[in-house]
Amino acid sequence: MRNSGVHRTAVRPGRPFPLGATWDGYGVNFALFSAHATKVELCLFDRSGMREVERVALPEYTDEVWHGYLPEARPGLLYGYRVHGPYEPAAGHRFNPNKLLVDPYARALFGALRWSDAHFGYRLGSTREDLSFDRRDNARGMPKCRVVDPAFTWGDERAPRVAWNDTVVYEAHVRGMTMRHPEVSAPLRGTFAGLGSAPVIEHLVSLGVTAIELLPVHAMVDDRHLVEKGLRNYWGYNTLSFFAPEQHYMTAGMVSEFKAMVARLHDAGIEVILDVVYNHTGEGNHMGPTLSFRGIDNASYYRLNPGDRRYHIDDTGTGNTLNLNHPRVLQMVMDSLRYWVTEMRVDGFRFDLATTLAREPHGFDPGSGFLDACRQDPVLQSVKLIAEPWDVGPGGYQVGAFPPGWAEWNDRYRDCVRRYWRGDEGMLPELAARLAGSADLFERRGRRPWSSVNFVTAHDGFTLEDMVSYAHKHNEANREHNRDGHDANFSANYGVEGPTADPEIRRMRERQKRNVLAMLLLSQGTPMLLGGDELGRSQGGNNNAYCQDNDVSWVDWTARGGSEGGGDLLAFVRRLIRLRREHPVLRRPVFLHGRQVSPTGVKDITWFTPQGQEKTSEQWRDTHARCIGMLLNGEAGFYMSPDGSPASDSTLLVVFNAFHDVVPFTLPRVPGGVGWRCLLDAGQPRGAGDTHVWAPGGVYAVEGRTTLVFTLIYSRATIEGR
Repeated sequence: MRNSGVHRTAVRPGRPFPLGATWDGYGVNFALFSAHATKVELCLFDRSGMREVERVALPEYTDEVWHGYLPEARPGLLYGYRVHGPYEPAAGHRFNPNKLLVDPYARALFGALRWSDAHFGYRLGSTREDLSFDRRDNARGMPKCRVVDPAFTWGDERAPRVAWNDTVVYEAHVRGMTMRHPEVSAPLRGTFAGLGSAPVIEHLVSLGVTAIELLPVHAMVDDRHLVEKGLRNYWGYNTLSFFAPEQHYMTAGMVSEFKAMVARLHDAGIEVILDVVYNHTGEGNHMGPTLSFRGIDNASYYRLNPGDRRYHIDDTGTGNTLNLNHPRVLQMVMDSLRYWVTEMRVDGFRFDLATTLAREPHGFDPGSGFLDACRQDPVLQSVKLIAEPWDVGPGGYQVGAFPPGWAEWNDRYRDCVRRYWRGDEGMLPELAARLAGSADLFERRGRRPWSSVNFVTAHDGFTLEDMVSYAHKHNEANREHNRDGHDANFSANYGVEGPTADPEIRRMRERQKRNVLAMLLLSQGTPMLLGGDELGRSQGGNNNAYCQDNDVSWVDWTARGGSEGGGDLLAFVRRLIRLRREHPVLRRPVFLHGRQVSPTGVKDITWFTPQGQEKTSEQWRDTHARCIGMLLNGEAGFYMSPDGSPASDSTLLVVFNAFHDVVPFTLPRVPGGVGWRCLLDAGQPRGAGDTHVWAPGGVYAVEGRTTLVFTLIYSRATIEGR
């Protein structure tokens, strides 16, 4: 091992805080938490990352933190750790100094993980399994940590700070959005720079979305079994480092590339929300590799079976569960969140399997240490927090149970909307609750309708195109014999499984896509679109494309509008989002129950039968009914805009008809109204309404499987009397 120029005598005590490798302008402080280690060695590497040039024992141990300071170290230095301690799996300890480990606080990584048996702390194939001990050095196949200089010129960048009730979320993948975009230069495709390029931002702005929610961008592990099949972990829910951006998404490996993307999106008024995975890591179960946390302090970082600490508790379905009950692990998660807000300037987080994060020894707890820490944190107070409110552990389904300040993915909205448009019976009572913001789930402790993140499609499941094209999943490309992915998709193919040239089937599919999108964007709550749905993106019926880093998952920008030609679907989505933006009554900040009334005596929300009458309790029990009218009165209740001006609105009537045939619908009489004009017709390819004014009490022939939006025309006397 040759001399690197950093001598043992140059090592100073340093400080136990902050954790990680911190450049202070003069040198670098290294600090690593491990409660059970007996020695920690800092390993320094040459510029290629292939050769270890010096090994330095951290000289100090303070409050369970090993630390030292290298006055000659500079940004760009490559390093890793070797951690000594007992190898006693039965006691939860798996120290193995033969394994180079990634710093949990590393701000950047360099080099790829190259799989070999040397990455395992035990001898693969041994009859003693993980109770055996492996002495091979894995350093050549490990990514190295890199010291970074955080300096970046943000200029006039300002966070958009979009109000929750004005938010429209667009879920996307960094690579998937850009790999096939013809207007993004080839070197930038699949990168942060590509996502922040003008063609992509122009698309988002023209669409009208206010936030882009990115699938995981933390440095991640490609599972060995996928790599050996020629696949990779495309979605990225397999974290290796909670502070470092994924290298695949950078052109030159510079953290500044992510910051530049954020700055450009902010300049366009678009917020950046990160999908984060703090519930588990990429090290798997007790038979998994030793890459970082396991070798640093397995017994602290992971939740272990109290009856046999050799084994991990697995509430995530991935083999391990991070132990947020430990103060240092909770600190790591909170430090990571604050880092991405303060240093990288993101605007919020969507927490994968958030129930796991809120588990205490007795189970899910809305007053858990993690949730309480988030609630009081002054940095996180200013950003959006979204929970995926379930996991696979006992009592894991917790939709509606998160505390104030949180929004939640609402899968009950997804399933209800899918079933309604598929034509299932008896859906109207639940549908009304979902359209009105799911008060039955979220109206407690001052929570607002925006707490419900409404979605019909997401990365996990069918795309919108596939939801109307496939009755069954087709995941053969994942090479798991089609056993993976959900079976309860509540989808339909309308006559043919998959693509078809039949014009009637194609028209029906396009109509159903418009209906679903219309319902999503006309509902109270926070709408979330799946990136590419507005372009008719298909995954060929694959509803679990987690390992498909190819055309299966990438957005096809040449297929503008989907299976029925042109950019009609794209134009329809733009019209819908514009309609939502122009009408505050579609995004009220409080739940609507029909209790607030306007000066003319009309309730804030009223449900109508096709006969033009308010629905009765008996009619709600009619399981065969599939057509309903939702009247939203923009004059009922008192609302203010952020500037203090009244946020009153017109009165809208939204008619949904999931019946296969025409339903005569009597347009209701409303005091002060002289007519109804159609603003949106989902039966039209681009959703255009018309200028005709329909008399109240008149009968409108609502086509089968369609959505209509009417606005009330007031009399002159009513307008002058306001």
